[in-house]
Parts: sequence; C-alpha cells; structure tokens
Amino acid sequence: MSKKDLFMASLLGGAIGDALGYTVEFMKLDEIKAKFGEEGITDLEVNPYSGKAPISDDTQMTLFTADGLIWAYDRMSERGIGSYAGSGVYQSYLRWLYTQTKSLPDEHYDWLLDPQPHEENGSILAHRELFSARAPGNTCLSALESNKMGTIEGPINDSKGCGGVMRVAPVGLFLHRDPEQAFRVAAEVAAITHGHPSGYLAAGALAVIIAELLNGKSIAESAKSAMAILKEYPKHEETLSAMENAIELVGSDEDPVDAITKLGQGWVAEEALAISLYCALKETDFKQALILAVNHDGDSDSTGGICGNILGASYGLEAIPEEWAKQVELKELIADVTSRLYDRYIKM
Repeated sequence: MSKKDLFMASLLGGAIGDALGYTVEFMKLDEIKAKFGEEGITDLEVNPYSGKAPISDDTQMTLFTADGLIWAYDRMSERGIGSYAGSGVYQSYLRWLYTQTKSLPDEHYDWLLDPQPHEENGSILAHRELFSARAPGNTCLSALESNKMGTIEGPINDSKGCGGVMRVAPVGLFLHRDPEQAFRVAAEVAAITHGHPSGYLAAGALAVIIAELLNGKSIAESAKSAMAILKEYPKHEETLSAMENAIELVGSDEDPVDAITKLGQGWVAEEALAISLYCALKETDFKQALILAVNHDGDSDSTGGICGNILGASYGLEAIPEEWAKQVELKELIADVTSRLYDRYIKM
C-alpha cells in the first residue's frame, strides 16, 4: 500500500463519512431511525440533480487546509521563513470564507481571489461546488470575518467547537514523518478559528493519529502516541480524558449506541474526536464503522468525516466501498489536491 494511496484514502474516506453524516447532521437518532429504518442511515444519499452525494463544510475546509499547506510549503521553500498556519492556511481559509459569504474581511485581501503560483492545475476557486453553503460553522465564519488570525498564544475566542479538529487530517498526512510537528501545526491551524485549548489540542491529537497510521502503526498505537504528545501541552486534561474514555469503552461490553451517548454529541472538539476514535476502533469494517459514527444525536457529519479520515489512513483505498467512492461529490478535486500535497511531501 503506497503512501500516496493512504493520502487519498484518508481524504476520500473523510469526504464519504462527511457526506453520509451530512444528511442527518441535525437529526436525533430517533428521527434518523424513523426516516431510514431501525439500522439508521446506511447508504449515501445522492442528489438527483448532480448524481453525487453532497459533502458539507467539513470537507470543504479540509480541502482548503490541504491547499493552504501546499501554498505555505511553496512560499516557505522560496523565502526560507514562515509558518504553515500563517503563510498559506490562513489565506486559504479566507478564500473559503469568500466562497460562503462572497466577501473578504478587508479589501487588501482581494488578491486572494486571483490564481496563485502553487495552483498549477487551476485555482481551487474554479470549483463551483465549493461555493455552496453547507451549514458552515458560525465560529469559523465569525473568526475569519474578524480580520484577525487566531493563534495559540493570542486566542481569537474561547470556542472549542469541532470546526478546528474536523479539517486537519491533511496536516497529519503531510507531516507524518514528524508526529510532534504534525501535532503543533494542526493545533496552530485549528487555533486560527478556535481559541479554547480543547478546540486546538483535539486537532493536534487527530493529526498525530493520522501521522502514526501513515508510519505503519495500528489505530490503538496511534492513539497512544497522540495521547503521549498531548500530555506535553498545558490544559490537555479535557481532551485526554475524552480519548481515554473512548478507548475504555471500546474494551467494554457497553452497547455502541450507549457508548457514543456517554462520549457526547460531537459538537465540541474533544467529543468529536472521541466518538470518531471509538467507532474506528470498535468496527474494523470501513462501512460499518462509518454507519456507527453517524447514527447518533449529534454532529454526524463531523464524526463521520473524522472517522473516515482515520479509517482511510489505516486501511487504504481497497477498504473503501467502490460505489461510495464513485458517488461522493468532488472526488476529482480530492484526487488533484491529494496528488499535489503528496508531490510536496516527497520533496521535503
């Protein structure tokens, strides 16, 4: 299984989990069962006009994260200075903001709408599907509209919503050779919009899980590595406790639906990570794990997306159902962004 395949499987798996959960994002489990049957939602819902299963803001922002990493890598390579968060990802998120609001926080950012040097295959903004509003998170929107870039040292708010963790899988893929760097960069990327420690530390932990999967570790081993690095950061207790609870519940006889309820609803970062990790460990089958990850009362697209990121990085493309891979929206863009991210990774 090549590293490039794992890059693709993680981002494609995340998009599929996101699309599966997006249909039921704001529904309680009882409502989901009433509509789809006792097993809940078990298949992608395809839009009759596009013929594709729509992704949410989670996958949109994941693609802009990957694009921002490519942009930052090129700029830092050229200049010898900079950071991933400040030299590309923040700028890419402002472009995402434009797709959702048709505005930028300041006229000085108008240049962001032009094709950039890293976009050799055409601009990400040429993909009209990215301009669809798919329940974008209010925290992400308001933080980016503020014309200030949040940092760990200078938090922009006190939000620990899952909008930071759900978009950072590309960081774990790209920086997998150095899991500690992956943690730090993912936390910085999440802190652009989410200032609460749990909001950005959960993102760091997810990046390490993804990184260590690329390094050949199991999901359980990868989670252990993530928790070891997490403990080095101040105010890690809440995220660590959520991850420990998830792992403990995997080894228990607790009914999975009840276990997920105990872990929360996933609207906040540490809960989204814990639910996703639980489902990825509890079910070894890609399809069954994603079904488990989205059929609950909470933020189904985020837990489905994060779980899909983990499963893809662990099991590769052959584990992903072919029909789902064909049906998910923006598969071609995901493949293109993956290829360009991988090209930079092999240059590092």
